[in-house]
Amino acid sequence: MSRIVLSEINKYYGSNHVLKDLNLVVEDGDFMTLLGPSGCGKTTTLRVIAGLEKPQSGNIYMDEREVVNAKERFYEDPAKRGLNLVFQSYALWPHMTVFDNVAFGLKVEKVPKAQIAQRVQNALERMRISELAQRYPSELSGGQQQRVAIARAIVSEPKVLLLDEPLSNLDAKLRVDMRSELKRLHRELGATIIYVTHDQVEALTMSTKIAIFFDGVLEQVNTPMEVYQNPASLRIADFIGNPRINFIPGKAQRAGDLLTVESVLGIHQFNADTFTNEMPGDGLFDCVVGVRPEQIEISRQETAAGIPANIYSAMPAGSETLLQLWVGDVQLLAKQIGLKNYAADQPVWMQINPESINIFHKETGRLIKRATSEAEE
Repeated sequence: MSRIVLSEINKYYGSNHVLKDLNLVVEDGDFMTLLGPSGCGKTTTLRVIAGLEKPQSGNIYMDEREVVNAKERFYEDPAKRGLNLVFQSYALWPHMTVFDNVAFGLKVEKVPKAQIAQRVQNALERMRISELAQRYPSELSGGQQQRVAIARAIVSEPKVLLLDEPLSNLDAKLRVDMRSELKRLHRELGATIIYVTHDQVEALTMSTKIAIFFDGVLEQVNTPMEVYQNPASLRIADFIGNPRINFIPGKAQRAGDLLTVESVLGIHQFNADTFTNEMPGDGLFDCVVGVRPEQIEISRQETAAGIPANIYSAMPAGSETLLQLWVGDVQLLAKQIGLKNYAADQPVWMQINPESINIFHKETGRLIKRATSEAEE
C-alpha cells in the first residue's frame, strides 16, 4: 500500500507563500501528475512529499503512518519514506558504468552481489537498455541517460516513485517515446507515481489523476478526461487543451431547475442534472460559454440547425486543419481532422452539441454547467 495524504500543508520561503492550505490524496497505485505553470508550487509539493523541504504547517501520512507533523516539528527522514526521486537532470556518476550507476544504492544498502546483479539486470530490461550495461554516461544519448536514471530509481523497488520534469531535456520524439515507456512502467510496477510537469500533453496522456495548481493553490484533482471535459474554472479551461478552448460571452438566467443561456451560438436551456455546486441562485447574470475547437462541426452547405459563420483563415497542419471563424462579432477556432481547403471569407455553417459545452460564471470564473456523459461517449 502506498496511499499518501497531505493535510493543510503550508510552505513559505521567507515571505513568499508557496503552498496554501494544500489538501491532496494520492491513492495507492495512482499515476498522479502535478500540473501547472512555472512557480505554481508543484515541484515544492513533490519536495515536501520527498522530505527535501519542511512545511511550516500541516501533516503528511503515508500508508496511514504520519511522516510529517509540522506543529510538533516531526519530519521523518527521507530515507525512511520508501520512495525514490528522479530529477530533471539525470545526476549520473560520470566515472561509473550504467550497471554501477544503477547498482549504487543497492551496494550502499549492502545487498548481496548475486541479488544486485539480478535486480539491476531486471531494471535495465524494464527500461530496455540491458545492452548498455557496460557503457559510461558520456557514451549515451539524453534519452538513454534518462532511462538509466529511472532504472536506478526503480531497482530498489520503492513504494513511491517521484519524477520531477524528467523529460524536459529531451527532444520531441524522445519525449513521446518516454511517455509510452513511463506509462508501461507504471502498469508493470503497480507502484504509486507522482509526476511533476508543466506540459499538459504529458499529464493528459500518462496520468490516472491530474492535480492542477495555480499560485500555490490546488484548483482541481480529477481524471485527465474529466479535467479536459469539465475544467473547474476558466483558467484551468484556458490552460488545458491544444488548440485552446473558445470563450464566448453570454447571458444566463436561472429559474429553479432550468438554466437559459444566450450567446452568438443561440439560446440553449439546461436542466439541473448538469449544474455544478457553483451554480448561483435564481436570477440573471453574465456567463462565459466554453467550446473546444473539435466540438465545432463545419458544413459548406446551409443546414437547418446550422449557425452561419465566415472563414477568416484556414491553417492546414497535415493531420488536421485549424479554422479561424467569425460568428457575428466573435472569433472562434475550429478543428477538423485531415486536410481541408477553404477560401478566405467563405460562408460556412457550424453545428455544436449544446450538451458538450461548458458554462462558467463570469464573475467567479467557476464552472456552473458541466458537459454531460452523452458528450463523453
